[in-house]
Amino acid sequence: MNSRKIGMKNRCLLVTAATLLLAVEGLIPNAARAELTVGSLFRDHAVLQRDMPVPVWGKAESGATITVEFAGQKKSAITNTSKRWTIELDPMPSTSKPRIIKVTSSVGNERLEIGDVVVGEVWICSGQSNMHMGYAAVPEIDALVPTAENIRSFTVHRTVAFDQQEACDGEWAEQPPNSAVAFAFAHELEKFAKVPIGIVLTCWGSSSIEAWMPRDMTQTVPHFKTMMTEFDADTATRQRIASILDGPRPWSGQDDIFLRRQSNLLYNAMMHPLAPYACRGLVWYQGERNTQSMFGMVKEPWYSRHSGMLKYGDTLKKWVLRNRKEWNNDEMHFLVVMLPGFYKALETGPRLGAEHPETHSWAWMRESQLQALELAHTGVANTIDLGDVKNIHPKDKLPIGKRLALLAARDTLGLDLKAHGPVMKRVDVTGDHVVVHFDHADGLTTTNGNAPTGFWLADDSAKWVKAEAVLSGQTVILSSPELTKPRFVRYAFAGKPRVNLVNDAGLPAYPFRTDQFAPRQ
Repeated sequence: MNSRKIGMKNRCLLVTAATLLLAVEGLIPNAARAELTVGSLFRDHAVLQRDMPVPVWGKAESGATITVEFAGQKKSAITNTSKRWTIELDPMPSTSKPRIIKVTSSVGNERLEIGDVVVGEVWICSGQSNMHMGYAAVPEIDALVPTAENIRSFTVHRTVAFDQQEACDGEWAEQPPNSAVAFAFAHELEKFAKVPIGIVLTCWGSSSIEAWMPRDMTQTVPHFKTMMTEFDADTATRQRIASILDGPRPWSGQDDIFLRRQSNLLYNAMMHPLAPYACRGLVWYQGERNTQSMFGMVKEPWYSRHSGMLKYGDTLKKWVLRNRKEWNNDEMHFLVVMLPGFYKALETGPRLGAEHPETHSWAWMRESQLQALELAHTGVANTIDLGDVKNIHPKDKLPIGKRLALLAARDTLGLDLKAHGPVMKRVDVTGDHVVVHFDHADGLTTTNGNAPTGFWLADDSAKWVKAEAVLSGQTVILSSPELTKPRFVRYAFAGKPRVNLVNDAGLPAYPFRTDQFAPRQ
């Protein structure tokens, strides 16, 4: 019987290492008998998702009977004419006890063994450079490494592809992911769940949301259809990409940036091969690239041709739904990291400073990101009190990880805890005052004991002025000597607002606006 072990060590027992590598990468010619392979995430030290069905898939000779054994289960399926097979394991409880997945084929008596497999909570962490930032750059997160227990990670190697790939490069490691946000999230989540945590890290700096979108989303996202039509017609760009991929590694910095700024290609190589690996959800820290314009699809430079900020919310919702379809899981949870404070005004609007609500700033992107909450099984980690006015890569990542874990613990683990800060419930206009009512506002207070800051008022003229704010129970009363009939409120609606409003859990109030004014140009 041909027997092979999948992992970093002892990749093959009775077949050559070269043959196994070809099989794993799916490079055996069609004319030859298809070797037995499994999906890229099924490697030694893997973490399987607890309490939900677990698909196991791969390739083998057409007509072969494939049998998978794990944790007392034994399931079989027949390989189809495309040489693909899929078997679904029944839901399993969590365990940190290492076990072996055994996969056998009736053709050639082939056998694969995947060792040291545990069962717990699995999350995909994706996005651009702020997800990519390593934990060594953040001292308070780096200091957590010695206390990291029960955390494993699979890092997807960064590359692109013109077509959807069935496999990706990477290995499971018995160590935290080298991402400050992903590690902080996993560290806090393990405290709540007390089970093995598996993080699949797939991210790349400078990437737009369109880079992570499958081509079939051209059917639902009009601007993406335009982008892909233009890409298909751009022979020079396609030839350059092919040349880079065929050339030596490592790539030059210029080539690396050129690749990661392309649309669709990161999805093909770095996201599609992961599905439908069972997971609880996906953490998404991305958006900076799409803040390069307000209205989107600018002509120059080419890498700013994307949704922009105003179209991002609708694009994000469609992307979430498309990923749930890919994973065949309508309850797949999505946690979005709100972009933190930063100031770089766009030239398309008034440039009134980091705290002014009319500046064309990241405030509009945050509003788009919050549209994800219109879908079930979503959360947005509020970072409005974090960030750096001048640094697009701030180091205050530990609070982000903690807030993500709070949302996951409440919404996916069913724990009864306070997971986010105050949320505007309604606004009452009474003469020359406006009263803002909040939910999740027990112990509503300010971090410094001063009056609440970050509130602005306007009347029908759309002229915005700073508001005087007074706390009263779970409300904030607003007024301004400059307005006799205020009607509209914007809170923390700026690039880098100065905010101090929190609940008794110390979690910040979410930004909001009550007007429907279009961005002033």
